[in-house]
Amino acid sequence: MIGLGAGRLDRVAAVGAHCDDIAIGAGGTLLTLCQARPGLRVDALVLSGGGGEREREERAALAAFCPDADLRLTVLKLPDGRLPAHWEEAKTAVEELRERTDPDLLLAPRTDDAHQDHRGLAKLVTTAFRDHLVLGYEIVKWDGDLGRPTAYQPLAPETAERKVRLLQEHYPSQRHRPWYDREAFLGLARIRGIECHARYAEAFAVTKLTLNLGD
Repeated sequence: MIGLGAGRLDRVAAVGAHCDDIAIGAGGTLLTLCQARPGLRVDALVLSGGGGEREREERAALAAFCPDADLRLTVLKLPDGRLPAHWEEAKTAVEELRERTDPDLLLAPRTDDAHQDHRGLAKLVTTAFRDHLVLGYEIVKWDGDLGRPTAYQPLAPETAERKVRLLQEHYPSQRHRPWYDREAFLGLARIRGIECHARYAEAFAVTKLTLNLGD
């Protein structure tokens, strides 16, 4: 396995259809990035959950997942599970995100995610961010849609443990879900770690990647 760096990262963007998507799919990667680069700008967009408990959870959680970062979070109020019916609003939100940031890296759902909201957002991202490195994160669910990732971010054991702890701490509204537990999150990270010769890792889908190996 070959490791390639992305060069210096000054700006990162992250998008989620729901509050907790970003943290579940890429929380360990955000912790790793922000700890390595204090002052990193992180522009985050979440399409649903605004105006209530879910938004409060999300703001506290992403602040914890992005320590010492310049975090700019927008949480909208689109109805959960209805993104196709609110396509124009979602598209406008993604385009507005693009207008205010030119990220070195974008974290987004996978285009083949089984959840229609995740999948729809992923497709919008590919049209608005055409010349950016986009890593499609994975979220374990009953659909059984986990595939074969093409990119991995190894996580230090303490980072993997911290991710799980923060997920449990900051999203109490989700604790009743049968898949929302330490075993699920750490178990997937362990499997992805095995696949990239690390203890733990987060895995991503990459649909297009431009190399610059001559500089």
